[in-house]
Amino acid sequence: MIRSILVYAAIFFFTFLISFSLHEYLLEDREIVLPFSLKKVYLFHLGFSMIICINFIAISSVEKIFEQLGYIYLGTLLLKLIIFIAIFYKSIFTEEPLPFITRISLLIPMIIFLIIEAIIVAKILKKNQ
Repeated sequence: MIRSILVYAAIFFFTFLISFSLHEYLLEDREIVLPFSLKKVYLFHLGFSMIICINFIAISSVEKIFEQLGYIYLGTLLLKLIIFIAIFYKSIFTEEPLPFITRISLLIPMIIFLIIEAIIVAKILKKNQ
């Protein structure tokens, strides 16, 4: 269990380092300034996705809860979205509409970490069936 937690944490950290660096480089190359901290957005998704996966590893060994893990995962996705909006409310809901590149810069980290998180959760569910 500890080994799999370390492997998944390493996957998330390497994903964070590569995707954030590349994203930041592309924005700086095009001289685009975002109204929010891109690093904070990536760190939020890194932390929340790691917490979800670590909890799923721990919870998957409980037989009573295992059958409900799919529903729990959907609930955590909703919770993640609500917390994200609460934290970045001023950046997202400004009086003026956000430019396209700014909206995409908010979605890219979410999509990247959501895909990795879903793959890891699916592996956890398959392993314990």
